Amino acid sequence: MIRCLIADDHAIVRRGLKHLLEEHLDMEPPGEAGDATQVLERIRGDTWDVLILDVNMPGATGLDLLHRVHRERPDLPILILSAHPEDQFAVRMLQAGAAGYLSKQSAAEELVVAVRRVLQGRKYVSAELAEQLAAALDTKAPGRPQHEALSDREFQVLRRIGAGRTVSEIAEELHLSVKTVSTYRARILQKMGLRTNAELTLYAVKNQLVSDV
Repeated sequence: MIRCLIADDHAIVRRGLKHLLEEHLDMEPPGEAGDATQVLERIRGDTWDVLILDVNMPGATGLDLLHRVHRERPDLPILILSAHPEDQFAVRMLQAGAAGYLSKQSAAEELVVAVRRVLQGRKYVSAELAEQLAAALDTKAPGRPQHEALSDREFQVLRRIGAGRTVSEIAEELHLSVKTVSTYRARILQKMGLRTNAELTLYAVKNQLVSDV
């Protein structure tokens, strides 16, 4: 039987996902984790066939937690379930090692299909996301968002600047030095052709990158 770990900070969401998966798949009662610490404890203490991971978990940024889980369990398929639309984070998450990305606005049946596919060792992407991935392979494709040129850490810093965080606050949240954050900020400005925090904030807001930072 399938062993699935569901990681989401909302108990009602975990309960709904458990009911859905048990109804359609041959699996043991899924395990649960409500924050980043619990996710890491559960993957270290038990064997799982698939991890369904909310991108915004208390205790770590989505990308950081994905990297940590993938580093400790590179064989574990990770299906990202997110409130963010695919065009905001999906490509970056897949590049970081996720086996699939699914918006919480997707139909319930799509989750079942996604779980089955990643359990087969395949990637799960929607038709829209497949187009984005194809475009991401072409670094010269016109119309690509400027933030796609950023590294994962630069992207995290950009989102926090956009949310109004100070350099000191960002340093504390990401466990970095103030000097390192300032260096990332300078790189972001250079890569994106911008000059000030105000311009970065405007860009982040217009591209819907600051919700649930």
